[in-house]
Amino acid sequence: MTDTRGPAAPITPDSLADPHGGRPPHDFAVEDTEVLYDGPIFALRRDHVQMPGGRVAQREKVEHFGAVAIAALDEDDRMVMIYQYRPALRRRIWEMPAGLLDDPSEEPVAAARRELVEEVGIEADEWATLVDIVGCPGFADESVRVFLARGLRSVDRPAGGDDEEADLVVRRVPLDDLVAGAMSGALVNGPCVAGVFAAAAVREGRFAPRPVDAPWDHKPTEFAARRAARD
Repeated sequence: MTDTRGPAAPITPDSLADPHGGRPPHDFAVEDTEVLYDGPIFALRRDHVQMPGGRVAQREKVEHFGAVAIAALDEDDRMVMIYQYRPALRRRIWEMPAGLLDDPSEEPVAAARRELVEEVGIEADEWATLVDIVGCPGFADESVRVFLARGLRSVDRPAGGDDEEADLVVRRVPLDDLVAGAMSGALVNGPCVAGVFAAAAVREGRFAPRPVDAPWDHKPTEFAARRAARD
């Protein structure tokens, strides 16, 4: 088994440095905002944004709590996966254990630990940050942090209710099979696909994961803050 500590943590290459040097030519100021929908999981708002040419354009934005996902890898390089029904797709898909960051006071890794127990009945001794994913930056601020969890052990899973979680299928899948599944189109969940390839890169010794408390620059805060102020 490859030592997951591997080389030093990756450094952002110069080719991906800010081309504006921290001084962008336009700040796209929001002149006005109206909330179109405010629900329990996300909100939809319309911003009136100053464009570079001077006009004010309307841009819809989905506000989200943010989420965590867990690439839980066992000693045989098998990842703990769930087969779960997703209403928006009207089908079941393979995913990693994951959950919302609906409590702003909870540390992301604490949320990940909780979700791993609640969804698949597993605790882990080793935690690290694998990748951060912004899935739809054109209209949503949702960001998902994918953690790498090693040193797995089984624990009692809380009794499920009558939601989708009660229908979960839990399976440990070889990491190489997940890479193949992503390439074949059988694996389509965005954070899951990214986590699979990142976990494979760590296993191969190409990169080390980041610390569990690594900076999360794109972690969303607006929805939780506005909801807290409302409540």
